[in-house]
Order: sequence, then C-alpha cells, then structure tokens
Amino acid sequence: MSKQRDQIIVICTGNICRSPMAKCLLEQAIEAEGAPLNSLKVISAGTSAWSGDPASTNSVTALSKVGIELTQHKSQPITKDMLESAFLVLGMTHSHLYGIEKYKKSLPSRVHLFRDFMNPTDDAETEIMDPYGQNLATYRACLDSMAEAIPSLIEFLKKEYLPKLQSEE
Repeated sequence: MSKQRDQIIVICTGNICRSPMAKCLLEQAIEAEGAPLNSLKVISAGTSAWSGDPASTNSVTALSKVGIELTQHKSQPITKDMLESAFLVLGMTHSHLYGIEKYKKSLPSRVHLFRDFMNPTDDAETEIMDPYGQNLATYRACLDSMAEAIPSLIEFLKKEYLPKLQSEE
C-alpha cells in the first residue's frame, strides 16, 4: 500500500537559508486558506544538509521582520521517506531538482521550482539564488522573491490538490 501524499517539501542546499524561509511563508499561506487545503503539511530539507543546524541568523532576522518565527528550525537532509509522502516538491534552483533524481522511484509526479507557477520567461526569474554568507538586504530580497511566488503556488494547489482530495472521498 502506498503512502498518502499529503505534504509539500521545499528544498535548497543546506536547509538553513532559503528552504526554511520558503516553508514558513508557504505554511502561513496554506493555513490562511483553511480546510481542506490546510491539511497539507509543509516541510523543508536540503540536498546537502546536515541534521540539526539552526537557520542562518539573517534568515531568522528577515522572517522576524514579517512576523514569522524561525528560531526553532533544525536542518535535515532530504530522504526517500519524505519524498514518498510528498504531493509536491519545490526546489530553489534546477540543481536542487537534479539533486533528488537519485530517488526517482520515490518522487511525486509534481516536482517544480518554487517560482515556476508565476509564468517566468527565463531561469533568472525562476531560480532563487543562495543568499548564504551575504548581507541582510540580500536575504530580504530572497524572501521577497519567495513571497512573490506564494499566490501562484496557492492557485496551483487549489487546481491540483483539491481535486485529488475530492476524488479520494
């Protein structure tokens, strides 16, 4: 029997900057949608992450400026089990999506970049570059590029996940 695919995984490299921020933003937006969309669980992981590292200081600061808490975050590497429970995987760059190809048999049918649903015209607009080691302004710009993608992600989930739920009833 296959696992229920009821989570969204947001991935980056180390799971200390981009994916934790994106996870929090998406989680907040899904929660605001209410039932049944808020039955989706959002997690973050990294393609080259260690287990247990805190979020970067600038990620915590950038999110706190928009009223979101990130101090409890602990990094984790992506796993086969996570992917087997995923309805959707969202990477920050193409390299993250390539980094999970080794789990081909466990991947959900929906694997995309975080900004894919905004109808961008090129990779520069779809990829969210790594702010690691840069100043707070760079982290805020990274956060803004994620926030800009949230409405299109919510619309995608309404079109893709809600019909899936209805077909299972």
